[in-house]
Amino acid sequence: MEFEEKTLSSKTIYNGNLVDFVVDTVQLPNGGISTRELIKHPGAVAIMAITADDKMIFVKQYRKAVEQVLLEIPAGKIDLTDENPIETGRRELEEETGYQAKTFELETSFYTSPGFANELIYIYTAHELTKVVEPLAQDEDEFIELVYLTFDEAWEAYEKHLIYDAKTVYALIAWKLKLATKK
Repeated sequence: MEFEEKTLSSKTIYNGNLVDFVVDTVQLPNGGISTRELIKHPGAVAIMAITADDKMIFVKQYRKAVEQVLLEIPAGKIDLTDENPIETGRRELEEETGYQAKTFELETSFYTSPGFANELIYIYTAHELTKVVEPLAQDEDEFIELVYLTFDEAWEAYEKHLIYDAKTVYALIAWKLKLATKK
């Protein structure tokens, strides 16, 4: 069976700073017609920043969409100034944490919600961190606090639903697997 949906028309109904909203009319594999409401996103990068004492750096922030304070790994949108995802990662790590890293290792990339959005997020692990004297400025509308957690502390935060977003849950699982292979 052919699964592809052919786009018959596409209408952008909103251009935002973070996302665009698009309504597509599509022809289904069986010949029928349907509508798809889509969110177009430029992509993002998230960083698993590991300190010399084996703690991971999290940012604590309020997330309006879920009306909750969450602990997340540092992350940000790929923008026009970035040549590639690793440049976004370097920028976001410094902006959000005040650190730079000597090494970056790509862990994975995945679509966050492919049923309605095209956001592709890359997750890197950053090692050999150094504090920057004059780091890049945080976004004006971003209010965050740094939290340094051991794996056990992070897992406890996960169990209390303080860590509750997909990229950070992935980071915890990846961290757990890395710790298990070291034993």
